[in-house]
Amino acid sequence: MRAWHDAGHVRAQGTNQITGGRGGVKKASDWPVPGLISHVAGPTPNGCLVVDVWESEDAFQKFGEVLMPMLKEVDAPDVQPKIYPAFNVVTS
Repeated sequence: MRAWHDAGHVRAQGTNQITGGRGGVKKASDWPVPGLISHVAGPTPNGCLVVDVWESEDAFQKFGEVLMPMLKEVDAPDVQPKIYPAFNVVTS
């Protein structure tokens, strides 16, 4: 499954706080829960757009349980992700 969300004003400062000063995550093992297949994030005029592909909706929900309290700490907007099935995922 894939999850898409506009992360609003979460920028490098918020990312550093969420990751304990390590900056942006670079590999799947940086994630606090297993199940991530891919992660893409980039700037938009309003902040940041994130698209993740997860092994299952359950894995994504577990990630959300860890992530949401961190986002509240950095005053991130309460954004609900849009979740869609992924029918074709290509990896290297």
